[in-house]
Amino acid sequence: MTETDVVVIGAGPAGIQAAIHAVRKKVSVTIIGKMANSALYGAHVENYFGILGKKSGVELLKDGMMQAETFGCKVLSENVVSASREGDLFKIATENEVLIMARTVIIATGISRVKLGVPGEKEFFGKGVSYCAACDCNFYKGKTVVVVGDETEAAVSSELMTKYASKVYWITKDTKASKKVIDKASVAGVKVVKAATTSIEGTSRVERVRLDNGEIIETDGVFIELGAKSAADLAMELDILPEIDDTIKVDSNCATVVKGIFACGDVTGRPWQVAKAVGQGAVAGIAAADMVRGA
Repeated sequence: MTETDVVVIGAGPAGIQAAIHAVRKKVSVTIIGKMANSALYGAHVENYFGILGKKSGVELLKDGMMQAETFGCKVLSENVVSASREGDLFKIATENEVLIMARTVIIATGISRVKLGVPGEKEFFGKGVSYCAACDCNFYKGKTVVVVGDETEAAVSSELMTKYASKVYWITKDTKASKKVIDKASVAGVKVVKAATTSIEGTSRVERVRLDNGEIIETDGVFIELGAKSAADLAMELDILPEIDDTIKVDSNCATVVKGIFACGDVTGRPWQVAKAVGQGAVAGIAAADMVRGA
C-alpha cells in the first residue's frame, strides 16, 4: 500500500492536466488510468489553442503524460476496480491489487456507459439490459446473467454477479483484463465464453443472447461492461450521487459534494471538448493541491 496527496483517476487530457497543476504545487500526485481509454486517444485535434492544422490525440496524450512524469507524478497504467472512504482518506484499488491511500481524489475518467451496438441492446435497456452490475445486481438474485466485455470492469462485474445470480456467463472475444481479475472471476465460478455478442433477444424482456460462434445463451439479464469502471460507479462508491445522465455535478472549483473529491473533464458534462477538459483539469488540480496544503 502506498500513500499520495492527490490521486487522479483517468489518463485523458483532464486528468493529465490536473496532475500537472497539482504536482507543481509541491504535493505528491499519482495518476491511475490507461491513455487508450481516453476519447482523445483515437482522435485528432485542430480547434485547440496553439495547434495549427491537425494533431494526433495519441501524440498530445503522450506528451502530456511525459510532462506530468517530468514534474514528479507517479503513473500507474492500470484500471481502477474499487474506491472507498477510510476515515479522512480515500482507498483506491487497481486491477493488479495495488492499493493507494489518498488525501484527495480527482475523477477524470471521461464519459461512461459505452454501448455494444448490437440489435436488441436499445430495445431491452431497462428490461434486462444494464450498464451497471453494481447498480442492478439485486434484481438478479437466483437468476442467470450474461456479462459482456473484454476489459477489467467486465471481469470484476462477473465476479460480483456470482454473489447474486445462480449462473454467470462472461462473454469476451479479446480479453484485455489483468490476470488477477480474470483468475478471481474463474475461482468464483464464472463461465467464460470466448465469442462476440451479435444480438440480444426476447419478447417483453431479455431472454437470450446470440453469439458469433453460433451459440445461444438463455439469460435473464445482460450487463454490458465494455471499459474501465465508469465515473458514475466510482462516484457512488465514494458517496456521490451522479446526475441522471451519469455526469458528476461540481462547483466553480471542480469540487463535488464530498469534501476532498473533485471531478473534471467530460465527466462533468458538455461540451465534450479538449479545451474544456484541460481548463477544468487545471482548476481541479490546483484546488486539490490547495486543500492538501491547507491553503
